[in-house]
Amino acid sequence: MATPVLNYISEQDYLEAERKAFEKHEYYKGEIFAMSGASFAHNKIFSNLFGELAGKLKGKSCKPYGSDLRIHIPANTLYTYPDISIICGKEEPTDDHFDTATNPSVIIEILSKSTRDYDKGTKFTLYRDIATLKEYILVDSTAMVVEKFIRNADSSWQFTEYKSPDAVISISTVEISLLLADIYEGIDLK
Repeated sequence: MATPVLNYISEQDYLEAERKAFEKHEYYKGEIFAMSGASFAHNKIFSNLFGELAGKLKGKSCKPYGSDLRIHIPANTLYTYPDISIICGKEEPTDDHFDTATNPSVIIEILSKSTRDYDKGTKFTLYRDIATLKEYILVDSTAMVVEKFIRNADSSWQFTEYKSPDAVISISTVEISLLLADIYEGIDLK
């Protein structure tokens, strides 16, 4: 996480301020953290991935959402904006503003140099408190690498790594497959 920008603040005060803010902030245990922008590679990967997901999930009960949808984890107080969330069935909002959900089935984060350690470590630990979360997918923006974690019936997590352009990533929760080359189309990785 980045350096906090304010002293202790209640969840209600955070939401009130966040709903008026021009920038996005994460909230965790009374502190808020400013979120940074993203590179061209990050944005291209997002566009490729979100386009694939939206097309493949069209007409189904699971829907992808971009980073403007805030996710809240009541078990540990985190409010955050994953790069992509997939919610299956009806969204479970935190209140009558309908801008914060608590029930993602799949979360996808696009890694950058500045977020890599947080997304792979602390953030994944916090995400595991989401009872509905079945898959967590990390897409590297600096190398052709996708890491997938899937929750087993015993709540343990199984890890799979994909590095080949012809690798097929199965997102079993939503019954779709994606080609790694399609996710990284137009990305110049050096």
